[in-house]
Amino acid sequence: MDDRADFDAFVVARSRALLKAAWLLTGDWQLAEDLLQTALAKSFLAWRRIGAGREEAYVRRVLVTTYATWWRRAWRRETPTAELPERADSTDASGTVDLRGIVLAALQDLPRRQRATVVLRYYCDLSEAETAEALDCSVGTVKSQAAKALARLRLSGLADAIQEGVVR
Repeated sequence: MDDRADFDAFVVARSRALLKAAWLLTGDWQLAEDLLQTALAKSFLAWRRIGAGREEAYVRRVLVTTYATWWRRAWRRETPTAELPERADSTDASGTVDLRGIVLAALQDLPRRQRATVVLRYYCDLSEAETAEALDCSVGTVKSQAAKALARLRLSGLADAIQEGVVR
C-alpha cells in the first residue's frame, strides 16, 4: 500500500507540469490528458521497479515514448488541415498576438523528435544528459536535434516577432 501512496503523492505533485509537457508535445489539451493518463498508468505498473528519485524521469520517458508510438499508428483520430479553426482576431485594434498560440504553432511545425527535444530540454529544463536518457539517444543527438529545432524556430519568425515586440 505504501507504493500506492507514493504514486498518488507523485501524481498530485507533478501532474500539472507533466500535463503541460504533454500539451506541448501534442498541441491538444484532450490528447495531452489522454497521453498523460496513459503514461501514468504504464508507470504505475512499474512503480516498484523505479528507483527512488528517478520517478519523474521515468514517467517523462514513458510520456515521450507513448507519444511517439501514438504518432506511428496508421490511423489517427484527427485529420490535419491547412488552417486551424481557432484564429486570433486579425481586426484586434491593439495588435497583440497570443504568444501561446504562436509558440504552439511553431512547435507543431517541428518534426516530432525535434519537438520532443525542445520540450524536454527547454520547457522541462532537463540537462542534455537527462534529455538524452528520456529520448533514448546520445547527448550528441540531443545537441544536434536542439540546434536544428532552434534554427527552424528562428526561420519561422518567432524570434523576430518577439524582438519586434509584436508578441508580448
